[in-house]
Amino acid sequence: MPTGDCSTDDWPWDWGSSYPSRARSRLRARPPASIGGMNPASNLFLVGPMGAGKTTVGRHIAELFRLPFLDLDQEIEARTGAAVSLIFELEGEAGFRRREGAMLEALATRQGIVLATGGGAVLAAANRELLARRGFVVWLDAPVEAQLARLERDRQRPLLQSPDRRERLERMAAERNPLYADVADLRLPSLGASSSMHLAHDLLDLLEARWQRVDLQASA
Repeated sequence: MPTGDCSTDDWPWDWGSSYPSRARSRLRARPPASIGGMNPASNLFLVGPMGAGKTTVGRHIAELFRLPFLDLDQEIEARTGAAVSLIFELEGEAGFRRREGAMLEALATRQGIVLATGGGAVLAAANRELLARRGFVVWLDAPVEAQLARLERDRQRPLLQSPDRRERLERMAAERNPLYADVADLRLPSLGASSSMHLAHDLLDLLEARWQRVDLQASA
């Protein structure tokens, strides 16, 4: 589901009739989002690298839309009674990915939720297909510099346990960014200077124009 880059001046809606001045000024102040085609869906899924703000932005968006919020990693921890770091230690990344896929499949059957996924949830083709089929997918795209700043004090994430964090993050970005782009209906840059609340409001403006919310049971 590739996205197409478009500048704010080229977006296919009328600024004057669709957005208040505060929204227009905010959106023009940040790098333009990339927008794909309409994807009718009842769920909103957030994908992107660690440190992009998926959980904090997701909570704000869920509140603004009055929808339940779920975090995939937190749901795995609640189900297993073990921290993600311990699952990695005992079962390795492969074991964690199996649990991640099973939990994603269970949560994606729900309707009307906002779900923040883990950074590696897109690695499995089955997960990408599920995300695309069951929700409107937003890619919060954080550059490595922003990730390094936000994760500076983080000592819990297993994949960050490396003497060279920059090299690790760059390697993951090279592998995963094409997968985020493949599944995303909307890409929004997540830069270090923006607060999660401001980013959530930017995203809200875009979603109100692009996310066609539907009841899958009613349309089945």
